[in-house]
Amino acid sequence: MAKNDYVRLQKMLADCGVASRRKSEELIRAGSVKVNGVVAQIGDKVNPYKDKVVVGGRRVTGLAKPKYRYIMLNKPRGYVTTMSDERGRKCVAELVSDIEERVYPVGRLDRDSEGMLLFTNDGNFANTVMHPKKDIYKVYRVTVRPAVTDEMIASFQNGMMLDGRKTAPAEVRVISRQEGRVVLEILLREGRNRQIRRMCELLGLEVARLRRTAIGQVKLGMLKKGDWRDLTPEEVKKLMADPNPSRHLK
Repeated sequence: MAKNDYVRLQKMLADCGVASRRKSEELIRAGSVKVNGVVAQIGDKVNPYKDKVVVGGRRVTGLAKPKYRYIMLNKPRGYVTTMSDERGRKCVAELVSDIEERVYPVGRLDRDSEGMLLFTNDGNFANTVMHPKKDIYKVYRVTVRPAVTDEMIASFQNGMMLDGRKTAPAEVRVISRQEGRVVLEILLREGRNRQIRRMCELLGLEVARLRRTAIGQVKLGMLKKGDWRDLTPEEVKKLMADPNPSRHLK
């Protein structure tokens, strides 16, 4: 970027690791961002080399390129996917507090779900992974009660109505069956709020456990619950590249 170039304010904030573009827009709308002493508005552009940008009383600089981090966390149950919570609930921020850079979650897992959750301070990476057009699939291992019929599996595969809109076809594989308990592997290519839980509810199924095991070609593997690790350069490359359209559950 040349020293005379201007960029949208939310892009600068994301590039500097303050928050994702979406969260940066929320901060701007809330009046938490000032540019050269004036409360910023959505649509404002700034020159990171010349303009004074302040978020919550703290100055943000775009002069130095931040050190980008790409983190995988094995989120336990009971943690909300946010960096702070007004209600005093446990937040995933507590699990990555020892990371020097200011990272934030890429997407989310609900409080009762567990498994793979990504963090970064790279706004471009976050936008790429979350953008619907990227069609990056996610894989979940789901324990349901009491039993699953072929008709239920067909409903997942054919799509069902949520909020007046049909879900994209999901891939489903039965891992194991026991009396009153079935373990499924479900592959989704969209990420609506609590989607698997809501689809199961429509089918009369109780979700006993829900764990995300993969995002695209990157797998959770043997990472211990509550632990995090840096993604490898190859894993970052896989997530930034076009997804593999031929991926299917085996």
